[in-house]
Amino acid sequence: MQLQPKRIAELRDLLNRYSYEYHVLDQPSVDDAIYDSLFGELKKLEAEHPESITTDSPTQRVGHELKGGFQKIEHSSRMLSLNDVFDRGEVEAWVVRMDKLLPGRRHEFFADIKMDGLACALTYEDGVLTRAVTRGDSFIGEDVTSNVRTIANVPLRLRKAQGFEQFLIGRTEIRGEIVMLKKDFMTLNDKQAKAGKPLFANPRNLAAGTIRQLDPKLVAERPLTFVAYDLLRDNPADIPTNMFAYEALSALGIRRNSEASVFTNVGDVMHFVDEWGEKRHDLPFNTDGLVIKMNDRAQFAQLGIVGKQPRAAVAYKYAAEQATTVVKDIVISIGRTGAATPVAVFNPVVVAGTTVQHASLHNADEIARKDIRIGDTVVIFKAGDIIPQVESVVLELRPKQTEAFDYEKALQGQYPELEFERQGSDVVYRVKGLSGDLILKRSIEYYASRSALDIDTLGEKNVVALVDAGLVKDIADIYTLTVDDLLKLDRFADISAKKLIDAIADKKHPPLERFILGLGIRHVGAQTAIDLANKFESIEALQKATLEQLESVEGVGTVVAESIIAWFSDQDNLEVLEKLKDLGVKPHFKKKTGKLVGQNFVVTGTLETMSRDEAADRIRALGGTFQTAVAKDSTYLVAGGKVGASKLKKAESYGTKVINEQELIEILGKK
Repeated sequence: MQLQPKRIAELRDLLNRYSYEYHVLDQPSVDDAIYDSLFGELKKLEAEHPESITTDSPTQRVGHELKGGFQKIEHSSRMLSLNDVFDRGEVEAWVVRMDKLLPGRRHEFFADIKMDGLACALTYEDGVLTRAVTRGDSFIGEDVTSNVRTIANVPLRLRKAQGFEQFLIGRTEIRGEIVMLKKDFMTLNDKQAKAGKPLFANPRNLAAGTIRQLDPKLVAERPLTFVAYDLLRDNPADIPTNMFAYEALSALGIRRNSEASVFTNVGDVMHFVDEWGEKRHDLPFNTDGLVIKMNDRAQFAQLGIVGKQPRAAVAYKYAAEQATTVVKDIVISIGRTGAATPVAVFNPVVVAGTTVQHASLHNADEIARKDIRIGDTVVIFKAGDIIPQVESVVLELRPKQTEAFDYEKALQGQYPELEFERQGSDVVYRVKGLSGDLILKRSIEYYASRSALDIDTLGEKNVVALVDAGLVKDIADIYTLTVDDLLKLDRFADISAKKLIDAIADKKHPPLERFILGLGIRHVGAQTAIDLANKFESIEALQKATLEQLESVEGVGTVVAESIIAWFSDQDNLEVLEKLKDLGVKPHFKKKTGKLVGQNFVVTGTLETMSRDEAADRIRALGGTFQTAVAKDSTYLVAGGKVGASKLKKAESYGTKVINEQELIEILGKK
């Protein structure tokens, strides 16, 4: 808790700097999504620690005063911002609120794609462009008329159009976004690259920076576009609906989005939202969502304004494709080829609509190149909207005590029993002395072993034969085998081949705990697999589990939890899981039943009538838990031959009952 005020101060200072760069210098160093993510974190922390709120916090004011160079102009009416909504439920709640204020009134909804550009208001007097003003702080903006006049698609005089003559008389204001279209941005960056000049970061920042240049000649060299989204007149009756405003814009020669539509119910609105959620990357400009308004302008005005936002409009935001979070640890996963892949484990964060908590760091060179350290605040993005990756480090938030990540030291610490090497130009560390085939053979043997899936006749020699023949390249491939495949090998005849195929097919629906164990996740033994199955009840839920959820499982500490997360972040492992699923392998979960549910057993010393593994199986079969060490919740310590004094002493201190082998047999009953 003591660290939170320090974090708040760091976030506050950094966000104020970002705001200065954006609003004053026109040189933003980060994308909007990064600013929004850090701003959200600060807002949450300040809500939890209100005593840390200061007057200079970004949450307490809109932003810095704009720099000099342009005349300040007051807007005819405030350029309002909109409340954000993120799902259908919030849209429906917005409609319910409007219905309460306008009971019994029929609503039409106007929806348009929200452009990611610089908001600007154009004023026409008797049809002639007289002024262009940026949004500024929503009350006062900057006069950028000389620059806007250079934008080719902004008419210096409005077109005459039948039915819209009133807009050429008196004052007409057109509000919209100054954007740089994707194709123009790419063309401009191509020119920069050929000239050996630095590339521009993104279209939105370039458009905003360009329109505030003091030299209109420089502005004219950059391909900006104005796209309108609103039309204002002193007499509101001139514009009865938002769709009429769009029709007027087109008639007057002003570009506006052709995708805008009117709907009579929320269901159709959400279909429009979902449609453009999938198609938005095909648009000529960047967008992060849609604007949904009441179509009737009289109703819009009647609903009024609360704070800075109108009641009759919302901005539907698509899931951010970037976010920030803090790296809690870097763990290393060993894949089926022996490759050591580093994985960043971080605080859960929502990126592109899903919660992620880990990301592959690829290799040691990549960690060094980006200088990613434990404790760093990092920018997360999804490559292809699917795979989470670390884009960069927010160096300004790096804790002072962090050290550069020592990859070889981490390998030795996490895998003390193994040796690793990098061969030639290979960027990947691999397990020394273990080929991919050898690792594969061991993993299949373990998967088929008695303690895991217990697949009859799939022992060491048969596994070796299958892998050496190229019939099996991963665990999932055993389920693709046929009798004809096996008959090609010297080891199999008709009966033995059919027996193995039937045995494999018989284990397509294994108990969840045996399946988890069979995956060979480091540090996950039989009892831990059972505990994980009881906690999560499906492999899908286990795969999505957070570090905190895993650590809440009895016997699962940070090392085990991180090992599980690392396993489920390895792309090879994920592909095998998906392949198993496609082949119809569906683990099932069955809640514990039996007379020993809730009772925990520890066996120490040697038993005469059964092995330790057999004792564990019999205890678990009756619903009991088999523990490897005496703990506070241990019910019985079974003392066999040559018992260690330390375990007896610990059992006594915890009040654990000590029994002999005969007493265990009586508790278990007859087989």
